[in-house]
Amino acid sequence: MKQYKNYLMDMDGVLVRGRTAIPGAQEFIDRLNALGLEYLVLTNNPMYTPRDLAHRLQSSGLQVMAERIFTSALATARFINSQRPNGKAFVIGESGLTDAVHSVGYVMTETEPDYVVLGETHGYNISQITKAVRLIAGGARFVATNPDPSGPSEDGLVPACGAMAALVEKATGVAPFFVGKPNPLMMRSALNYLGAHSEETIMIGDRMDTDIVGAVSSGTDTALVLTGVTRREEVDRYPYQPTYILGSIAEMEIEG
Repeated sequence: MKQYKNYLMDMDGVLVRGRTAIPGAQEFIDRLNALGLEYLVLTNNPMYTPRDLAHRLQSSGLQVMAERIFTSALATARFINSQRPNGKAFVIGESGLTDAVHSVGYVMTETEPDYVVLGETHGYNISQITKAVRLIAGGARFVATNPDPSGPSEDGLVPACGAMAALVEKATGVAPFFVGKPNPLMMRSALNYLGAHSEETIMIGDRMDTDIVGAVSSGTDTALVLTGVTRREEVDRYPYQPTYILGSIAEMEIEG
């Protein structure tokens, strides 16, 4: 296996499964830290701040600093600020998204926003969705954190950002710009955050349709781990292929 200077990795299905750490995950993180290699944990989940997610990982037995976690909310905030610095946005989302938007100098308002930014919440509010529809129909630009149509919860499947974005698109006729995976912008934003080059980076993920295709589109090598949603026999049907297929992150080879 080629040796890399930078490692990007998904969280769910790569480091943890639910609330349980995947065997070998902490040892892998420890190895990166010991060798001084750069890495980021990438997640499409925009609801939580990096500190919240670091605590969640800690409760699973994984020690990952908040500064090593990069969310679709952070990528979205960086994107809108790169397009229209110090602008205004109407935001639907939890603290992970609102904190990120505030941190780039944006004002959150319902009055003539530059953007409607749609994330995920613990419970979508129809009055907020209606407001978003009216603002977009009135000319606000439509950005969404991630295209995932649904996600897991302790009580079962719940609608996610992609499903709500489809509702808004149907009502307005305006398609959203999704920032999160599989958009290679998410990978590029993470690389910029690290100050890393794609040729010296590998992305470790468990999904062919988000992690792997986003990384391939960004020019990084990829490692598909089979501890998440993808089975080995499914891989060959995709027109793009991972650089490596591994049983788990414990099989990643890092030399000192």
